[in-house]
Amino acid sequence: MKNRVLKVHPGDNVIVALDELKAGEEIAFDGGIVTLQQDISPKHKYNQADLKKGDEVMMYGVLVGKAAQDIPAGSWINTFNVKHAASPFQLGKRKTEWQKPDVTAFQGRSFQGFYRKDGSVGTANYWIVLPLVFCENKNLQLMKEALVDQLGYSKKAKYEHFAGDLIQKYKQGQSVEQILNSELQSVAIEKNDRIFANIDGVKFLTHDMGCGGTRQDAQALCGLLAGYIAHPNVAGATVLSLGCQNAQYSILQEELAKRNADKPIVFLEQQALGTEEKVVSEGIKQTLVGLIEANKTERQPAPLSKLVLGLECGGSDGFSGISANPTLGYVSDMLVTLGGSTVLSEFPELCGVEQELSDRCVEEETALKFINLMRSYAARAEQAGSGFDMNPSPGNIKDGLITDAIKSAGAAKKGGTSPVTDVLDYPEMVKKPGLNLLCTPGNDVESTTAMVGSGCNLVLFTTGLGTPTGNPIAPVIKVSSNRKLAEKMSDIIDINTGTIIEGEETIEEAGHKMLDYLIKVASGEETCKAVANQQDDFIPWKRGVSL
Repeated sequence: MKNRVLKVHPGDNVIVALDELKAGEEIAFDGGIVTLQQDISPKHKYNQADLKKGDEVMMYGVLVGKAAQDIPAGSWINTFNVKHAASPFQLGKRKTEWQKPDVTAFQGRSFQGFYRKDGSVGTANYWIVLPLVFCENKNLQLMKEALVDQLGYSKKAKYEHFAGDLIQKYKQGQSVEQILNSELQSVAIEKNDRIFANIDGVKFLTHDMGCGGTRQDAQALCGLLAGYIAHPNVAGATVLSLGCQNAQYSILQEELAKRNADKPIVFLEQQALGTEEKVVSEGIKQTLVGLIEANKTERQPAPLSKLVLGLECGGSDGFSGISANPTLGYVSDMLVTLGGSTVLSEFPELCGVEQELSDRCVEEETALKFINLMRSYAARAEQAGSGFDMNPSPGNIKDGLITDAIKSAGAAKKGGTSPVTDVLDYPEMVKKPGLNLLCTPGNDVESTTAMVGSGCNLVLFTTGLGTPTGNPIAPVIKVSSNRKLAEKMSDIIDINTGTIIEGEETIEEAGHKMLDYLIKVASGEETCKAVANQQDDFIPWKRGVSL
């Protein structure tokens, strides 16, 4: 029988509703009986005992808030009676002992990947075209219109046919009501064969940076772009420059040197070449030549230790920290045990768990770096009149994540239990196997963009509310925290962990299935929804306050 309520950690004093609970119900749990004061929806919480104003609210075994008023036992915990609170943190003792998961089923497994000169292995093979400054976005668009369809990478959307059908109805004199009642029909579309069988696509990474702003912004942008060029999923790049902007090609070259990047790069400067026609035509020619060479690379067996896995969440709900995120944590622990690398980011969503994570850092120096990054980030947010406590979105709050500490404690579950081997500041690259912490905002796309720029060749992305976020060069695999979402938004969800909430699967069982799916995606045997939908989100982070 499915459990109706759950206490996440023995030290918690709030209980999570797994089912619809009604006011007046007597809930027998944990050796006692509580009468509910209000209806409690799934994902939301009630307090197990009376709370006085100022009392601590505990969940996931950590402080997540304080009572803003007296709260009788069995009350709905929400923003009107609980306010954000988190424990202070400082440099502590190293706590790096951990229980490694059983990875017998994956020992000796491999994936089919693309080997690069630096020894890294890609899960895909892309050519990228990127601008050093937003002034070149139009030229990128012209190249995209010229190349993508001709090379066989265009996804002729059924919506084009739908729009054409509606326009035809208008021309025929049909009424507005008839047009509004028209239904989208599935259309069989002939797809061009790819010209280059071993190239997964040509991706165009437009952005609004490169000039204006600060010199630090330009440096960080060049570091991020260098990370994409050096990325194991990238065969080579075409770089367009206006010429006079802050983000100079020389800075990009410095950042590429830091990453030991040895990739073919086509560099075109408009102010040197002259006309738009010269820039675009030269870009098309040289990109095509680059593709001819890149197509010679084929997939070969690679050990799972070559996987670098990003751990992301977005549109989280009250079940994310119970089903989807702990499953990612288990997969992270398995991959670390197998010698791979994983990356946990979104520093505003680690508020309240800083002590645990800093204590898990293998080196004291690394722990200090993490502490300093967290404190400086929090200080910048406060100086801007904001704070980490303002991170939860209206959607988060509506679905049970009422304080940043509750959201953070659940989000941190994606990092599993393994020691932290390195702490990276944006846009540094992953250099060590094991669990890495990367300083990024909580913004889904900025964080995912950053993790891929740091070298993640796969991303696991949990969601409870649904988000289509993807990335131009790395598969972003969507994991639903609940079955309702998986069924409602089946076009973007790859894996459903709502089975854990329903008692059908354990976290370990779901984790084994997830890692098996990851290997298939990494090998090109399966295509995740974000890739199939061509969800190519790319937003560089300006180092201002972004929660």
